[in-house]
Amino acid sequence: MAIKRDYGQFCGLAGALNVIGERWTLLVIRELLIDGVRFTEIMDNLPGIGPNLLAERLRVLTEHGVVEQLPVRGDARGRQYRLTELGRRLCGPVLELARWGMSFLSDEDGAGVVRGEWGFLAVQAMVRPDAVPDEDQTYEFRIGEPVFVVRVRGGEVSFARGGDPAANLVVTSDPDTFVRIGAQMLTPFQAMAAGRIRVEGDQRAIHCCVRMLGLS
Repeated sequence: MAIKRDYGQFCGLAGALNVIGERWTLLVIRELLIDGVRFTEIMDNLPGIGPNLLAERLRVLTEHGVVEQLPVRGDARGRQYRLTELGRRLCGPVLELARWGMSFLSDEDGAGVVRGEWGFLAVQAMVRPDAVPDEDQTYEFRIGEPVFVVRVRGGEVSFARGGDPAANLVVTSDPDTFVRIGAQMLTPFQAMAAGRIRVEGDQRAIHCCVRMLGLS
C-alpha cells in the first residue's frame, strides 16, 4: 500500500501538493484537461509512467474528487477518466505553470515527445489578458492533425476544438515548431521564412494574434 503524502502543514499550498505533488500527476491532469480519455490512452501519451504508477496516480486523484470514471458509450466494459468540476479548476494554475515553464525549455528537450494536442493548452497558456484585441476575431490553429480555434468576442477569449471556415486567421504548423515558437526559441517570422509554419489571413488579424500571444 502506498504511503499517503502529507506535509503536516496547515497551508493551502501544502494541501494542494498532498494531492497533485507527486511525479507525473500534473502531466496526467494535463492530458485530462484536453479531453476525457481511457487508461490505455493516457499510457500511450505518457511513455515511461508504467501502468501501476498511473493506476496509483488516478486512484489518488479519484479519491480526492479531482477525477471521475465514466462508462464509454457503446462499450459496456470500457471506462474513461475525466476531470470533475473540482479538477477543472486546476486549468488556470496548470496553464500559468506551463507558461512559466516555457522559459526552461531548450534544444535538448526538443528530442522528447511532443503532441499536437498540447498546442490546444499551449495557446491558452500564451494568451496575455492585457493584449486581447478590442475587436471580434477568430484564429484557427492546425497543429499537426489537431485543429482548434481561439475566439475573441467582446474582449473575452474562448477556446474550442475543431475549425471555423469564417476564421480571420489560419495558422498551420507541426507540433515541434509550435512549441519552439511558444517558448520563444523561434520567432513566428523565422519559422515562416524557414517554411515551418504557414499563416493565412489579413495583416490586422496577424498583428492582433501575435500580440495577444506575446510573440511580437
